[in-house]
Amino acid sequence: MTRPERTDSADAGRSTGDRRSGDEGAKEPPHSDAAPSSTSGTGATTSVEIPRRHHPEEHPTGRRLAVLSLATLGVVYGDIGTSPLYSIKECFKRDYGLTPTPTNVYGVLSLIVWALILVVSVKYVAYILRADNKGEGGVLALLALVLQRKHRSTDSKVRAGLIAIGLFGGAFLYGDGIITPAISVLGAVEGLTVAVPQLAQEVIVAIAVVIIGLLFYFQDHGTAKVGGLFGWIMLVWFSSIAIIGVIEIAREPQILAAINPWYAMRFFIDHPTPSFVVLGAVVLVITGGEALYADMGHFGKRPIRLVWFSLVFPALLLNYFGQGGLLLRDPAAVSNPFYHLVPRPVLIPMLVVATLAACVASQALISGAFSLTQQAVQLGYVPRLTIVHTSAREAGQIYIPEINKALAVGTLLLVLAFRTSTALGAAYGVAVTGTMAITSILFYVVIREHWGWPAWKANAFVAFFLAIDLAFFASNLLKVPHGGWVPLIVAAALFTVMATWKRGRLLLTARLQRGSLPMELFLEDIARKKPPRVPGTAVFMTSAKEGAPVVLLHHLKHNKMLHQRVVLMSITSEEVPEVPPEERLEVDDLGQGFYRVAARYGFMETPNVKQILSLCARHGLPAKMQDTSFYLGRERIITTGKSPMARWRKKLFALMSRNAQSATEFFQIPPNRVVELGAQVEL
Repeated sequence: MTRPERTDSADAGRSTGDRRSGDEGAKEPPHSDAAPSSTSGTGATTSVEIPRRHHPEEHPTGRRLAVLSLATLGVVYGDIGTSPLYSIKECFKRDYGLTPTPTNVYGVLSLIVWALILVVSVKYVAYILRADNKGEGGVLALLALVLQRKHRSTDSKVRAGLIAIGLFGGAFLYGDGIITPAISVLGAVEGLTVAVPQLAQEVIVAIAVVIIGLLFYFQDHGTAKVGGLFGWIMLVWFSSIAIIGVIEIAREPQILAAINPWYAMRFFIDHPTPSFVVLGAVVLVITGGEALYADMGHFGKRPIRLVWFSLVFPALLLNYFGQGGLLLRDPAAVSNPFYHLVPRPVLIPMLVVATLAACVASQALISGAFSLTQQAVQLGYVPRLTIVHTSAREAGQIYIPEINKALAVGTLLLVLAFRTSTALGAAYGVAVTGTMAITSILFYVVIREHWGWPAWKANAFVAFFLAIDLAFFASNLLKVPHGGWVPLIVAAALFTVMATWKRGRLLLTARLQRGSLPMELFLEDIARKKPPRVPGTAVFMTSAKEGAPVVLLHHLKHNKMLHQRVVLMSITSEEVPEVPPEERLEVDDLGQGFYRVAARYGFMETPNVKQILSLCARHGLPAKMQDTSFYLGRERIITTGKSPMARWRKKLFALMSRNAQSATEFFQIPPNRVVELGAQVEL
């Protein structure tokens, strides 16, 4: 049975700069946004303005370095930059049983300083940034790099294990994306209680809900128009927190002695149990560390390192030292040391700047969730979703409405349920430390197999930092009954979705391939029976690179004819960000008017069938869009088969398959050129 492909009415009214994407027929559903040309409806090859990825320079200098550094400041450092709003307050939370005595203040502050030095400065800035996947960073890009293993003979169970922990790392980041906007905005708005002590908590919650609601509501407008402001907002923020820190340090200069790690060790000796518990709050100062790595592909290593060491790191240290000095002078300020540190005349302006900085931090995590989802779809771990490019020039500016709604609902529920940044602190940390530990494990594979480090050196390096990561993670597990269960449940649910979709797609592809026919036999049958041939080109989208696809067999069975030219087109996603143009396409002439076209895309690129057809013309396969029909298969999954997957997972896979985005939109095919052939597949 054939029927025309439906169009999605949601596309109507979109601006010319927008583009939606979905997938079908690809081996591993890819996604991104690069296509230098396309074919018009008249069949002429035309140039189309499509968002392109602009890779940052390896060694930018001068004005370009300054521009990239300002953008880096606004996008990369929002999360870690707003940590002073709540971190030290969390360390002295009443539940921990610690009072702000001088010894405890020095001990906690020393832990904070050395967490920033070891985890952020050394681990991430100095080393992890070097583990780039052709310029791209982040846990999924790292996983893709790890899977490009030199020793392919390694046990498949090891590979499966690496994939599992990599997916958990990605899943943890979604939990971070939900919690960060909630705790950052609440932490900023709570400064009102210092200015107006009688203000009810309900008012604080209501203001936070409004700010967060507006933040998510305007996501579909993209960040192109306001992105330029982010850097300036964060520049004002870091300058402000450094200044108020210096003012207090001038009053209590002895607090600078906390840089001595002996205070941290003595704190552990004197308070073994409370100090371990406090690690769960100390980790809040490094929650943005993973963002440095994830955003490397947008700005490059040099601006990230320059901004960290020249501004962000010094500003954070000065503010934390200032808060510590304040607690030495006035222990009662522990209720909100950040805002008590602010001089009274500038309290309201600082509150405004803090709120803006919290919005920037939230935006960075939201955009990061969109980018992570795009990578996951392209690598085949998530069903196709609606991806809108909000800029006609910058490929990285995307909007995914399904993810935006899920993050908005999750964030607002957290604000309404926990109500204060202190309560939310219990939910924070598990996701961050889990991702950091996973990054260390995957990094071990990179330094051993890609960098060639000797075993002793790699073992010592990773063991040291993994011990720190696991200590933070174990401490945060104590928060599970009080809110730490939130990111764990989110991560477990998303891991289940990703693993089920990946496994289901592999089983479905194998099942369809068993129903295909060897191409040699099919062509012999065509030569013998000589079915009628009609003018034009038929493109059959298939995930297989061999054999006659089931959709072609169904077409011939039902319609009793073939086009003059028949193209079997497969589009695969590679474990690299981008595929070089010269390696994009392979065209094989199979004879009797049949061609096999194999297109390769990276996980940061979006397949474009119009572009592929224009490239085919250069390989001796002319195809005018007006004379081309596209045949797509749409499978209805029946879960009563004997495939080695639990029944409930089959049902979950079938549900995701039914609700996946239209293939026509993903491949950017004109809907009036598409025919779908449906089939029931028992899985």
